[in-house]
Amino acid sequence: MGGQASSSRCLGYIARVSDTFPRQYARTQRLTLGEPRNFTISPDGSRVLFVRSHGGSDPVNTLWVLNTATGEERELLDPRTLSTDLSALTPEELRRRERAREGASGVVSYATDAAVTSVVAVLGGQVVHITVATGEIITPNIEPGVFDVRLSPDGSTISYVRGASLCVSTLNGEETVVASEETPHVTWGSAEFIAAEEMGRMRGYWWSPDSLFIATCRADSSRIPVWYISDPANPSHEPIANRYPAAGANNAVVSLHIFNVSTRKRTDVSLQGEWEYLNSVAWSSAGLIAQTQTRDQKRVDIHRIDPTTGAATIAFTDTDTAWVELVPGVPSLASDDTLITCVDRDGVRRVAVNGTPMTPTHLQVRSVVSAGATTVFMANHIETPWILDAYAVTTDGTLTQLTDAHGVVTFSGTQKAHVMRTSTLDLARAQFTVTANGVTHDIATHAETPLVSPNVRIMAVGPRAIPVAIVMPNDGLTTKLPVLFDPYGGPHAQRVVASRAAYNSSQWFADQGFVVVIADGVGTPGKGSDYERDVLNDLAQVVLDDQVEVARALPDLEPRADVTRVGIRGWSFGGYLSALAVLRRGDIFHAGVAGAPVTDWRLYDTHYTERYLGNPHTNASAYVSTDLMQDANKLEVPLLIIHGLADDNVVAAHSLQLSSALLAAGKVHEVLPLSGVTHMTPQEEVAENLLLHQLDFLQRSLSHAQS
Repeated sequence: MGGQASSSRCLGYIARVSDTFPRQYARTQRLTLGEPRNFTISPDGSRVLFVRSHGGSDPVNTLWVLNTATGEERELLDPRTLSTDLSALTPEELRRRERAREGASGVVSYATDAAVTSVVAVLGGQVVHITVATGEIITPNIEPGVFDVRLSPDGSTISYVRGASLCVSTLNGEETVVASEETPHVTWGSAEFIAAEEMGRMRGYWWSPDSLFIATCRADSSRIPVWYISDPANPSHEPIANRYPAAGANNAVVSLHIFNVSTRKRTDVSLQGEWEYLNSVAWSSAGLIAQTQTRDQKRVDIHRIDPTTGAATIAFTDTDTAWVELVPGVPSLASDDTLITCVDRDGVRRVAVNGTPMTPTHLQVRSVVSAGATTVFMANHIETPWILDAYAVTTDGTLTQLTDAHGVVTFSGTQKAHVMRTSTLDLARAQFTVTANGVTHDIATHAETPLVSPNVRIMAVGPRAIPVAIVMPNDGLTTKLPVLFDPYGGPHAQRVVASRAAYNSSQWFADQGFVVVIADGVGTPGKGSDYERDVLNDLAQVVLDDQVEVARALPDLEPRADVTRVGIRGWSFGGYLSALAVLRRGDIFHAGVAGAPVTDWRLYDTHYTERYLGNPHTNASAYVSTDLMQDANKLEVPLLIIHGLADDNVVAAHSLQLSSALLAAGKVHEVLPLSGVTHMTPQEEVAENLLLHQLDFLQRSLSHAQS
């Protein structure tokens, strides 16, 4: 046995020595494996639950508890110790993980009772129940094939969704179907596609604090057009029918209902006013509230609901001439009946108490962590959107800055008991700390240290101070290098951040001989309301103009940048921007890699697209002006298009239609179809070789200076 152990260590050392960054990046799921996450802090602050895998290459998350007094970590559940097939996931669970961009396995999500004394999770469709104090694990006699398992606040009842039905069970496995119906395409207790993909609402039911009632969504998708996702590599497989609410099409019809768990008596909730989207629901000791939004997204209403009658009254309304932003963590009803929400006022996003803005106008609020007499929120200074810190504000407007890390902080919990993740430009890996009852401890991370060392400068460029990061090779030379723009460049996604980990893949490209440039142009978050809203009615030209402005400024920003050889790569919106750049400005961008690009916004979903471009039935010109097919005849430089054929978010039709338009125009281009790959590209071999394939294309395409 000793000889075997020694051999294993030797082989592990050899494998690590021969490792490459693309291989590491793929194997570690972008260096996320082994990091602790999904934190839950007990009300008394004495313990913290979280999930973490055993190592940076281990994709199986296990469940842990940390004693905040001693800092001791104890593993509660390793799924591999159970006789459960972790790959046996229901179609509903697979879709939920795709919406959450979840690539790991094992305990990827869990739920607790109110006191955080017991936990439930789903492993391979099987419910598992764990007692925190003793570590006792039971698998209730519940038929497998469920998802979104939760516990009632008192811990006595397990709830979950089975297929299209909402169910509850005793701890002994006695199941009761709470809500179900035979009508096709109707689900109870599940978040519909738009809610999960675009609104951040991943769930479809909520327990009452007294554990007697459940509020639940009914979603009818029968009016949504049917699209089909086929597998061309396996022609014997039937296409998957997928109801996709493309821009201008019907959405699911969603309604809210309350069930008495013991009697199954149903009370319908009468949400008032005009609305199409149910954004959020929250049920606390202060009461039940829900937020709705109109189809044009220019109005949201917050409803207070009487659970006994289902009657609802509008407690707060917000409107905007462009759109009302949905902010994670709000609305929330505090224990003293105070309504906490966020509003865009005076050019920035602000925390509001009963409708009155309380945070200063130099801060852009990004999310709310916990709401109450003291509300904890995440925000950045409007002039440095790349730095994110935690703040607290009281109902009388007293502001406290809780962190000052000069980097990117994420925060879980309250001001008194919280877990903090800190990432900066100086830290190779994120650091995790827990603070409770005046004591602070580190939480171990098992993530691997990246095989690259980011060399990053962040600056503001031009009259509007466009955030820009320039990533340079660590070669110490002064020779000219081709330039690679590496943006996302669209709404809701920020790439220029003061976090070393954000630049790992960009650094690898830099180390291969590029000046890598990342620009957060108009529409990206952090720089205030107007900067976000300047993409209204145009997701193309104004977005591209900012990338062009940065490209033109490069000779003054970085002397090694050879602006006669400029490439651009991106995925999703970044893929759209890459294709747009080489089609419209081939004089600036001399080669492009477009991964999973949107090419015709009429093929993307309602909630995202109509927020910026309106409804295509009434604002068709915005869709025509942003349609890449209209520019197909302009291509004069190399373009590589990459798309996963199993993508149900940005469907492969986007790339295939663009390729057809380019071919019809006689424009040479390359297409790389990825069989069986979704929008996430989680497969290790695919992720590794995608980087290598892009590098080869860019080196070929930019090998000579452009005339």
